[in-house]
Amino acid sequence: MKESSTIIYTKANKAAWDASAHLHAQGRSWDELLQAASHPDFNVLDDCLTATLTHLGLAGRNAVQIGCNNARELLSLAALGFKPSLGIDQSSRFLAQGAELASKTKLNPRLLEANIYQLPTGLGRYDLALITIGVINWMPDLQGFFKAVRGLVSKGGRLVIYETHPILEVFDPAGTNPFLPEMSYFDKSPVKIEEAITYDGTSGGAGETGYWFVHTLGDIVTACVGNGFQIQRLEEHAHSNREEEYAIYENQSGQLPLCYTLVAQAV
Repeated sequence: MKESSTIIYTKANKAAWDASAHLHAQGRSWDELLQAASHPDFNVLDDCLTATLTHLGLAGRNAVQIGCNNARELLSLAALGFKPSLGIDQSSRFLAQGAELASKTKLNPRLLEANIYQLPTGLGRYDLALITIGVINWMPDLQGFFKAVRGLVSKGGRLVIYETHPILEVFDPAGTNPFLPEMSYFDKSPVKIEEAITYDGTSGGAGETGYWFVHTLGDIVTACVGNGFQIQRLEEHAHSNREEEYAIYENQSGQLPLCYTLVAQAV
């Protein structure tokens, strides 16, 4: 049977993340993360996301993170009173890092290697589902993605998305004129990512080819609502929550939205 384009793209993205994982488990930043994880108040979440999660009033409830990477954010939920129960990612190598961090925190969440479009049955339902920076852009099929997310959330449970704003995708911070749009906001073509994936703006060298998808904010909200969620709050922010090179777009007289928070309830 011929594989769908969704499965082809997600397999490629798994290979790209697995090939990049070693870059994130070395050096001073990794050593500092391991050390920080041993403290009972371990929390890498920024003030904006921390405030959003605290305001939900769901302390003591169980949580799942979709696209949990090395689980540092999932584990941070414990400091806010949540029970970090399940982290899902398709990169086994990042999940191995997550297991190492979890051993430092003395927490024991289930870390599941899985394609979000092919989740196993019996994963249970959760009172909080968390999606953070960069996850949505690796998803070729928004409708299928949010359908899978809805299947993980208890009725009345909350979905929190804290993501980079899609308008930033039209700009290149390393371009000759970083404030001049270089592509259409409405271009649905997958963008090839051929370098290893890093967070600090440094080059990781050649990597496996992955595919990045630019979804408009309207597409994201529509897919969310169309799959059993009711939007409670959508707030756009002037601060950047992505790689350091995007900080040049902060504090401008003509300010772009740089990231957003979406809070929705499962109905």
